[in-house]
Amino acid sequence: MHRRPCLLQCLHQRLQAGLLLALLVTLTGLAGCATQPRLPAVAQAGAQADVQGGVPARAELANTPFFPQDRHQCGPASLATVLTAAGHAADPKRLEPWLYLPEREGALQAEMLAAARRQGALALPAPRDLAGLFSEVAAGHPVVVLQNLGLSWAPRWHYAVVIGYDLPAGQIILRSGITQREVMALRTFERTWARSAHWGMIVSPPGRLPADARQADVESTLAALEKFSSPATMITHYRTAAHRWPDSLLLQVGLGNVYAREQRLDAAEQAFRAAADRHPGSAVALNNLASVLHSRGKTAEALQFADRALDAAAGSEWHAHARATREEIRAAMETPAPGSH
Repeated sequence: MHRRPCLLQCLHQRLQAGLLLALLVTLTGLAGCATQPRLPAVAQAGAQADVQGGVPARAELANTPFFPQDRHQCGPASLATVLTAAGHAADPKRLEPWLYLPEREGALQAEMLAAARRQGALALPAPRDLAGLFSEVAAGHPVVVLQNLGLSWAPRWHYAVVIGYDLPAGQIILRSGITQREVMALRTFERTWARSAHWGMIVSPPGRLPADARQADVESTLAALEKFSSPATMITHYRTAAHRWPDSLLLQVGLGNVYAREQRLDAAEQAFRAAADRHPGSAVALNNLASVLHSRGKTAEALQFADRALDAAAGSEWHAHARATREEIRAAMETPAPGSH
């Protein structure tokens, strides 16, 4: 049996370590439906004035599911709303153990993102401005937001889901608490949303990405998502992201590695070739391409890429991996075929 590509796993471990650190840092953040310390002041501008051209005047995702919340359960209810809208079966009661913190009477933002990803969902930060928020809604993405519905000295944190807006009327439409269609003045919404530093999250269905998704967010999230999501779903996510950012080494290699684990070696070869073509000095792309070519019996070409990978890895942490791949290929070339003399 040939050795499978392994260098991306190291990259994933680094990304996951960074994500874990980020989660630990964010644990000191805000909890929805709870009393928390006052947030730093956020500059506020007129809500409608912040919304520039480029979005429809009105939009509403009327078919967005609705889960009325129980006391202090706005986090699970809001998360179940966007998960279900993205095609993931979800129930607030089943999400509650992952989210609800009794001592805070709510859920932290980091746990909202992490709980969505545990369901195999691609959960990403939302834009932090009204124009971006409305652009996502117009594109068909309901957005979880965190508001402070109380006072500066007595905050009341609350998760809701933005499902629509009406700019001429100066209104925003929410799934909120026990209200299926809450209409709120834009200026009121902006004021209450600003107190959370405009925090929000989006859950994207496979095959789609948020309009304003950032490449780094998608790359790190997909690296962490592989342990929770099915290979078929990961392939769809990677292909969608690689189509938007074709120069991304991590996305192309990630796609190739999922294909390789599924023994779809022809597709893995194509993905690794694309990565090596765009990043000819990448030891990771060259090594993984060499490994897949070897597995497919293209030994002579595999050795060429293994030599290039070893040169590219000189003096780096990938050197041992590249050397092992090259030695395996050379050993196979020197071993007589069965039945030969």
